[in-house]
Amino acid sequence: MATKPNYIRLALGLARRAWGRTSPNPMVGAVLVKNGKVIGNGWHRRAGEPHAEIEAIRDAQKRGADLRGATLFVTLEPCSTHGRTPPCTEAIIAAGIREVVVGATDPNPKHAGRGFAILRRAGIVVTQGVLKAECAALNEAFNHWIVHGTPLVTVKAAMSLDGKIATTSGESKWITGERARAYAMRLRASADAVLVGINSIIKDDPGLTVRLPGFAGKPFRRYVLDPRGRTPTTARILCDEQAGMTTIVVTKLAAARRVAALGRQARVLVAPERDGRIDLGCLCKTMGGENITHVLVEGGGETNAVWMQHAHRVAFFYAPIILGGRGGPTAVAGAGAQSLADKLTLEDVHWLRLGHDLLLTARVRGPK
Repeated sequence: MATKPNYIRLALGLARRAWGRTSPNPMVGAVLVKNGKVIGNGWHRRAGEPHAEIEAIRDAQKRGADLRGATLFVTLEPCSTHGRTPPCTEAIIAAGIREVVVGATDPNPKHAGRGFAILRRAGIVVTQGVLKAECAALNEAFNHWIVHGTPLVTVKAAMSLDGKIATTSGESKWITGERARAYAMRLRASADAVLVGINSIIKDDPGLTVRLPGFAGKPFRRYVLDPRGRTPTTARILCDEQAGMTTIVVTKLAAARRVAALGRQARVLVAPERDGRIDLGCLCKTMGGENITHVLVEGGGETNAVWMQHAHRVAFFYAPIILGGRGGPTAVAGAGAQSLADKLTLEDVHWLRLGHDLLLTARVRGPK
């Protein structure tokens, strides 16, 4: 007979089917069980559509199952407030469900535990915290955004073993192999926005699109840090079908005529600046207010360096090659640490082999 953790694992698998598609909502999966048998399951597919609990209830009803006395297994605390959809707690009570087993608590401080209290008052048995860590990790970006109001920031780079992202002549395609590049595209698809610096636009003219099956209609935003408004009006991100999803972030240093020209093709955001640099803290607050829960920084060494002070995670791809060169661009440039006391430390480090390449993912220590 399956145990509670096993049913929550099944619900986690269902939740992951909507990977990259639910923002600014979390991924959630739900399983209905009665007499040791699964009678219904569901997952939240995208924002604005029914939540996982409702999908599972409807699935059970379509199968002709009697929900009275059933147990609901769900990865996240059922919602208890009216939003774009009615509260799931009402549907659970109305269905006659006897017990609810939950993985993670709602991370929103305003709502945390409220759903549990409502269910218990209705006489429903509630079990909390089953595979809590796994369920919370599923929605790391959402959890950060809902608590802090700013997006989770991941800095991503592909480099040689000696940390170079290009040769001394600027050649960078391709440092890593096909499997690594495919995985990097999945990382991009999981984010709400990608961000680069102006030098990347001028040197490489990237498209910054999500090229994966099933993601063609996903709203995906592109940001360029361009303090002086130097983005060419012929840049791909200003001329393709998704130009309306492009934001050029400038400062008051940008000439009015350049701002006007760029504004005819894309959105221009005039951000506060400090010593000629864009105030990234203010930019993060702006992005968070626009429902961006996760931003992927894919800049060059200088852009990556300034963002490392705001980053929560890194995704560094390493190819088994040595490029060398004193002038070769590095993945993280800037002024660098003046002493070991100034170092950034990575924790919760994981390595993944992708063909001949290696991917390091980790959290950046320290408050952001």
